[in-house]
Amino acid sequence: MRSSCVLLTALVALAAYYVYIPLPSSVSDPWKLMLLDATFRGAQQVSNLIHYLGLSHHLIALNFIIISFGKKSAWSSAHVKVTDTDFDGVEVRVFEGSPKPGEPLRRSVVYIHGGGWALASAKIRYYDELCAAMAEELNAVIVSIEYRLVPRVYFPEQIHDVVRATKYFLHPEVLEKYKVDPGRIGISGDSAGGNLAAALGQEFSQDANLRNKLKLQALIYPVLQALDFNTPSYQQNVNTPILPRYVMVKYWVDYFKGSYDFVQAMIINNHTSLEVEEAASLRARLNWTSLLPASITKNYKPVVQTTGNARIVREIPQLLDARSSPLIADQEVLQHLPKTYILTCEHDVLRDDGIMYAKRLESADVEVTLDHFEDGFHGCMIFTSWPTNFSVGMRTRNSYIKWLDQNL
Repeated sequence: MRSSCVLLTALVALAAYYVYIPLPSSVSDPWKLMLLDATFRGAQQVSNLIHYLGLSHHLIALNFIIISFGKKSAWSSAHVKVTDTDFDGVEVRVFEGSPKPGEPLRRSVVYIHGGGWALASAKIRYYDELCAAMAEELNAVIVSIEYRLVPRVYFPEQIHDVVRATKYFLHPEVLEKYKVDPGRIGISGDSAGGNLAAALGQEFSQDANLRNKLKLQALIYPVLQALDFNTPSYQQNVNTPILPRYVMVKYWVDYFKGSYDFVQAMIINNHTSLEVEEAASLRARLNWTSLLPASITKNYKPVVQTTGNARIVREIPQLLDARSSPLIADQEVLQHLPKTYILTCEHDVLRDDGIMYAKRLESADVEVTLDHFEDGFHGCMIFTSWPTNFSVGMRTRNSYIKWLDQNL
């Protein structure tokens, strides 16, 4: 009996050691966040073991675990009709809210889920519930795109998928089928989905035939650049759940089918050192010392290496491509973008990507709403139902939907 108690105590202590990570008191529901992060880390470690044993690619294994615990069929409710179909060969899940009385045509949002270009799905519970809530509360049609993921495809195929599906949806006969007002369509996405939404918005802005097709874009804690992994938010949140810096850099390398040998060098900005001529003209576009307010920059110092590893950019030139890093786009591209909403979270390595993009858009005379949450963390907006319900999850979702309702 005594040995059993000792063993149990040891197991509890080990579990507590694994779960506990120091978090700032200002983050929403810290113990619940620790448990969520521990669960995700555990899934990552299992997938890495599967990869090590040669049974499957670690991202395929990890996504299998995620989808196995959260996949949801296309179930309609009394207020929202849900169907799975495809738009020009790209799978989508369509959520049709009831039209408002006296308004035969509905507004619409094309939504792109997050997941590091490699994980999650439009068909998992978190995104299904988000899009269903949007469709019901906005009396709208929500098109959630099931784009192909790494390692099945790599950059820029994810962009091609969302562009192809969106262009198909914008055909007059398709809009007529879904009873959508062609003047009230927006694009939106979170995290890597926010990256793809921003890339789509920029591509459309450069096409005279598509420039005015989108009324707005709404970007939720978007990832927008791969040149500087030492912005104040990257330094502040280097080990913060759910997206520590090391993991974000690995997602970038995976997206480009690059080598993990480059990860440590990229973390210290060796890929954009002063000797890398290709990056020289782009640094000013994300000079955070001028783009961020003093309340954000605090005492953080820029990390600019004099000498680095020029081989990284030679082997992964996509790092400097504005399609992957919308923050470095030309000013002429930005000035044609529609009204924009950007949601950022304090406890997120990507916080400054969003804030800098808002500043650059404002400089290009684009109307921007920057919605910042001091207790937010990366991914929080989809965590709104038990057992992963966070107070900041509901507040971010409500704020986001309210802005869409007022502006779409």
